[in-house]
Amino acid sequence: MELSKTIKRLRTEKGWSQEMLAEHAFVSRQTVSNWETEKSYPDVHSLLILSDIFGVSLDELIKGDVEIMKDTIKNEDAGRLKKVQWLGVLEMFALIFGVTLLVECGGGIGTILGCLLAGILSVCIFMTFRELEQIKKDNDIQTYREVLAFLNGETLDDIEKEKEMENRNTQKRLLTFVAILSGTILIISAVVAILQFMHL
Repeated sequence: MELSKTIKRLRTEKGWSQEMLAEHAFVSRQTVSNWETEKSYPDVHSLLILSDIFGVSLDELIKGDVEIMKDTIKNEDAGRLKKVQWLGVLEMFALIFGVTLLVECGGGIGTILGCLLAGILSVCIFMTFRELEQIKKDNDIQTYREVLAFLNGETLDDIEKEKEMENRNTQKRLLTFVAILSGTILIISAVVAILQFMHL
């Protein structure tokens, strides 16, 4: 990304150390170092502060990065991210159906194995969703979306509202998914119970 070089160049032109820039930008020296070494990308607020500090427009500051941002967002669902998302879904199915079947059909040993499997799969699901967030963070996807939205004329308030709506929609989808799975489990459990009762 070009921004890392631009920040370093503009900072050097002012004769500032990373620590001095950090003070002016209200961040830590480590944050400035991360920007300059491409370990992280500044959020919209920091970009606006940097733009003001250096006396350049936001367009000038991130010149060359916009196309990379667009490509990164466009490819967000590809590759590793998509695989990890599917892994999370499969783990949830295994947790719900595998544990239910073990507990319902396995007797005492099935209950013990079901509890053990539930614990293991819960940890796996937690790690999978943590990995998803790490992928997004590594690619600075959320920051890129916010920067592009700002460049397209949206205010910071609009960006925050959009982020909140996205979070709510994700929660609704998750609740719907859980409700459908729970209903399916209840139906399967009822069928298994009826079949066991009929065999008695």
